[in-house]
Amino acid sequence: MIELLIVIVILGLLASLVAPKFFSQLGTAERGIASAQMNAFETALDTYRLDMGAYPSTLEELRKSDKPRWDGPYLPKEVPLDPWKNPYVYTTPGDNGNPYKIMSYAADGQPGGTDNNEDIVHK
Repeated sequence: MIELLIVIVILGLLASLVAPKFFSQLGTAERGIASAQMNAFETALDTYRLDMGAYPSTLEELRKSDKPRWDGPYLPKEVPLDPWKNPYVYTTPGDNGNPYKIMSYAADGQPGGTDNNEDIVHK
């Protein structure tokens, strides 16, 4: 019985050392997924602009539109939410003369933040 208690204590100590490292990697993976999805949006947005002559006013226009010359859908599936289940923020025109800006407010869903709560911005 004492040996079993010792094994349980050792497993608990190992788990307390491994769990923080595992969860920090999870946050990094979520940020990578968000960045990859925004890269896919950029490709779809640029293709849309080539066909239509201007960028769409919303990301949903990449999937459905009744505008003339629309040759979509430009995304294979519905516009996804970010890994934290929040909608991506798309604005056109973007900052500093860029034609658009795509961003995720990250884990906290609020503008600003640090670490895993830091906004992820493309363009």
